[in-house]
Amino acid sequence: MAKKLGDVLAELPVKRRAKIEQRAQELATLKELRQAVEQTQEDLAATLGVGQDTISRIEQRSDMLLSTLRRYVESMGGKLELVAQFPNRPPVVIDHLGKKPVVKRSRTIKAHRTLAHRAVA
Repeated sequence: MAKKLGDVLAELPVKRRAKIEQRAQELATLKELRQAVEQTQEDLAATLGVGQDTISRIEQRSDMLLSTLRRYVESMGGKLELVAQFPNRPPVVIDHLGKKPVVKRSRTIKAHRTLAHRAVA
């Protein structure tokens, strides 16, 4: 099983950890981010339950679903935050994008299906 980023960083010397954190602030691509946490495409693929080729395609995309990006980042032990910045206003963190909604069955639908099933039986 792959190690989480926090666990790996905790094991490093303070100077090395500071250097990694500084470099992470400068990263521009998903590939660079993955390499900074010293994971291979194969490591990430195993964590996500996909093939290495899928990770390669994700890293080459310029446009993707937020849920895909969130899973990619979280699989390395990170957290994805989407922040909107406006002039003369504080930054706003946008929550609940890219997360799968919890689907609840309404009682009406469940009751309707039960009645339909009884009518057939």
